[in-house]
Amino acid sequence: MEVGSMVLVVGAGPTGLALACGLLSHGIPVRVVDRAAGPAVTSRANFVHARGSEVLARLGALGDLPTESLRAMKVTTYLGDRPLATVRFGDPTLRTAAAPMVVSQARVEAALRDRLTALGGRIDWKAGLTGLDQDDTGVTVTLGTGESVRADWVVGCDGTGSATREQAGIGFPGVRISERYLLADLHIDWDLDRDGTTGWVSPAGMVGAMPMPGPGEDLWRLLAYDPTSAQGRPTEQEIMDRFRRILPERTGHTDAHIRDVTWASVFTVHRRLADTYRQGRVLLAGDAAHVHAPFGGQGMLTGLGDAENLAWKLALVVREHASESLLDTYQAERRPLAAQVLRGTTAVTRVNIAANPVGRFVRDRVVAPLLNLAPVQRLASYSASQLWVSYRTGPLGAGRLGHKPRPGDRVPDLACTHPDGRPTRLHTELGGRFALLVPDDAPGWSPNQWGVTLRFTEGRPGEAWLVRPDAHLAWRGRDPASLARWMTETLTTGPTR
Repeated sequence: MEVGSMVLVVGAGPTGLALACGLLSHGIPVRVVDRAAGPAVTSRANFVHARGSEVLARLGALGDLPTESLRAMKVTTYLGDRPLATVRFGDPTLRTAAAPMVVSQARVEAALRDRLTALGGRIDWKAGLTGLDQDDTGVTVTLGTGESVRADWVVGCDGTGSATREQAGIGFPGVRISERYLLADLHIDWDLDRDGTTGWVSPAGMVGAMPMPGPGEDLWRLLAYDPTSAQGRPTEQEIMDRFRRILPERTGHTDAHIRDVTWASVFTVHRRLADTYRQGRVLLAGDAAHVHAPFGGQGMLTGLGDAENLAWKLALVVREHASESLLDTYQAERRPLAAQVLRGTTAVTRVNIAANPVGRFVRDRVVAPLLNLAPVQRLASYSASQLWVSYRTGPLGAGRLGHKPRPGDRVPDLACTHPDGRPTRLHTELGGRFALLVPDDAPGWSPNQWGVTLRFTEGRPGEAWLVRPDAHLAWRGRDPASLARWMTETLTTGPTR
């Protein structure tokens, strides 16, 4: 049995890798295991919104992803050959690490694996979790290799069919809807705009086409609602043949020539939310805790947010700088967001696959015209970005009253000054640690024991701000003694709200 003070991360997808990188950046020993034989070469998820780029940047894993990705920031929907709506997405005027990116989840995982290696971490493949037994001091895990591992904490990031969740006895209520979809990456010769995603709605079902990065200008991701296709798992050739029939029937593009397929899959939609994100020393994150329809690119984004939120809290607990009660704020902050995302993606799915006359009328005559309005498009872009996420009503927040940003709100990437006098930016200095922003004319602030002390060069509110490692405001005020009390109450005795 392997024995030692460490966190065992089960699952080497984007959530597990992000969590492991976050913990390693705090100096916490981590072991990552995964039941797969090796890294995925492609994936269903292929979109990273603004908040996801921020998380990757703070982890040091953003790298060249912005230059490798596409900027297909437009979604055009057709009914036959008649345009219904064109929605333009983009950076909603808030400073972010990168604009929304069309990039495969597999490429995001590769960037995170590179960062994991640079931090001294590694992944054990073919080593899924098969057994779990916890007590007051730790967790004993059995792996598929037969190895027994002892860890202080275990975090299940092992997807919808999470063995960690099942072994911990955590319920995963919800439904599996008979919404069967075909998905494929195909080389297609046709005259279609690569500046954005195109969708077609028809009584037979929706079809979507998204340009994908790669050599040449002919790689496309196709998605089709196909509830009446044959049961069982079709081969890649069968999926490609099905798309050859679907495209002219539903889009009118008789000129589309599908040359070959690079990857194909079929899936049905699950809508589930774990009863709890923590059972003793076992925690859940990402798809192991919540799963929903893929529309809107919210799955990987929400998982990355889970990982960043949990990493700094778990690190403080492992290092005995905080009590275990801090971990309860992870669920309090992240589970309501997952529930909201589930509701939103469910609503979008119902609009996309509306089959009855009333549903189609509402979609085509009510929803579509609204989506052509600029204010609605800005709202849609902002909603998809998750830059609006706030924890102000949670146990670490300060409620809805007070000056913005309130404790719990996201803090923009402000310009500031480093202690050595050089100009810098707030999000650059976080990197897994707290940042204390203080005014130039405010004496009495000692060095920040939890991170770095910076000077405002933008905003200058006349008070100090303590910013969490995940870029949310932790505290604001003018009295250093008040900050010391807040740290003691929050970390030692537990949150007061």
